[in-house]
Amino acid sequence: MNTPVKNSQESLFLANTHSVENVSSELQDYNLFERDVALREAVQREGGGWGEDELEAFGAKIGAADYLELGALANKFPPEFDTHDRFGNRIDLVKYHPAYHQLMKTSIEHGLHAAPWAEPKAGAHVVRAAKSYLHTQVEAGHGCPITMTFASVPSLRTTPELARIWEPKITSRVYDPRNVPAEQKAGITVGMGMTEKQGGSDVRANSTRAFPLGASGSAQPYELVGHKFFLSAPMCDVFLVLAQAPGGLSCFLVPRWRPDGTKNPLQVLRLKKKMGNVSNASSEIELRGALGWLVGEEGRGVRTIIEMVSMTRFDCMIGSSAGMRMAVSQIMHHCQQRSAFGKKLIDQPLMQNVLADLALESEAAMTLTMRMARAMDNRHDEHEDQLVRLATAVGKYWICKRVPNHAYEAMECIGGSGVMEDSMMPRLYREGPINAIWEGSGNVQCLDVLRAMQKTPSVVEAFVAELKKARGGHAILDAHIASLLKEFSDSTDFEVRARAVVDSMALALQAALLVQHAPSAVSDAFCRSRLGLQGSHNYGTLPRTTDFAVILQRAWLA
Repeated sequence: MNTPVKNSQESLFLANTHSVENVSSELQDYNLFERDVALREAVQREGGGWGEDELEAFGAKIGAADYLELGALANKFPPEFDTHDRFGNRIDLVKYHPAYHQLMKTSIEHGLHAAPWAEPKAGAHVVRAAKSYLHTQVEAGHGCPITMTFASVPSLRTTPELARIWEPKITSRVYDPRNVPAEQKAGITVGMGMTEKQGGSDVRANSTRAFPLGASGSAQPYELVGHKFFLSAPMCDVFLVLAQAPGGLSCFLVPRWRPDGTKNPLQVLRLKKKMGNVSNASSEIELRGALGWLVGEEGRGVRTIIEMVSMTRFDCMIGSSAGMRMAVSQIMHHCQQRSAFGKKLIDQPLMQNVLADLALESEAAMTLTMRMARAMDNRHDEHEDQLVRLATAVGKYWICKRVPNHAYEAMECIGGSGVMEDSMMPRLYREGPINAIWEGSGNVQCLDVLRAMQKTPSVVEAFVAELKKARGGHAILDAHIASLLKEFSDSTDFEVRARAVVDSMALALQAALLVQHAPSAVSDAFCRSRLGLQGSHNYGTLPRTTDFAVILQRAWLA
């Protein structure tokens, strides 16, 4: 029996089962700085206006399709580790995808690792923070060694003899990823090793030992023996490491190679298998008689390295704010193209509420972060210095903790396509919890806030003075500040109440800044939806009086 053969025209019709329509498109070939109204205003307001042209060019460069692809590639092909070469030589070599190296090269050539130290001037931290905020939207993992390199300088400067040797190469704008001694490089990167498995954040429980090789004391050589459960970015050229010296817990500068060109026995055991931050290698290591030089004084390791930690915590604020901003950009782009139930998603009232709410969270995070950048530029001023000491911990705690749920809500705005691994959203979601845990988890930040308030009451005065700049700007904020001051005056069970107090502090500071600097539609919606809720807020529940059009237009210039 003969089977009928369809004519070619009919076959072609059957092959075309559907047309592709009512879908979004890839967010690419756009200027990340130009599209961000709130960031542009913040850069001007906080003293970085001189860098606007530079930021404009940077935003265009990193928004190009091929550049955005680097972020995807660096995470699709994670680092690989070899302990030895094929001849049996110990090499401790981590190999990265070329995309990772390109991201590192861009960061260093544009000064994200050191510009405020190499070229100090008014607004230097503001412009550097804005660049970091933009670049982290492309890819977050490579920012770990960039942050540690940036943060190492204040700690290193406690020991001028070492700073003279190392700082010129740290601040150089040359990226050299070769596995060779630092003496052969024009530019180097810096890592950090504090955490041990028996102590975690309690670094005073560290068991790694340091033995003087001759005279003990600042800038003198020691031999380190012990174990670190987390050492980030093991391909850095030098590390700041905590160890127990005869005089107590101390900070040491430990290079990957010895000055004579031999391998320093800082040996990598394995790379950590992380849920996020995949492009960045985090390792577990053993120090088997590794050479290091004392930074600061014996027994003052925490005080020495806390200068570095305060900077890395600030960069956690930047990174988490950047993650929120990229999530907002992705959903605004999507919702302007996708239709449902006869209207664009951006025109649906309930979706407008969710989008505006997520945009508010993003702007509040960025606004607080950029205010802290200005404070870092002006630490010679007592008020600004005290604000840094307290508000950095407050901001790190609050902003980083808000990211995971923000990322999830953004994924829901996109729907099923938002959970697909070929989009950016799963990466943003997995990245969400990282900064909240690293550099001191939520409880550690809250305890640091309480410790600072009790040890140095002047930091509270500076914080309150900052809030009072917005006095009279919004009745709900005024009432919230009055309630917060009552909390400050009650010292009973302070540790039990720590999270509630710090939640309230963070919201008060964000609201005060928005009341002073953002359009009234933004500040009013933020105050009405956030204050008095003690840290609990379900996105998409902004009051009916909210001016959604103003907020959405501000969040994403079409």
